[in-house]
Amino acid sequence: MVGELNVVNMVPKTRSGKIMRRVLKAVVLDRDPGDITTIEDEGSVEEARQAWQEMKQAVRST
Repeated sequence: MVGELNVVNMVPKTRSGKIMRRVLKAVVLDRDPGDITTIEDEGSVEEARQAWQEMKQAVRST
């Protein structure tokens, strides 16, 4: 099986730099990420969602 890699400019992180794994999990499970008041950049959630959707489409088309 060949792997797929999507590069994003940013991942959901707290202002102190910790990756918000629960937000990434919510993106993959298509759920609400919950409280993201401590997130460094809210746009990173949408970027992660877009990358995940692109990856799913690529897998479906193979």
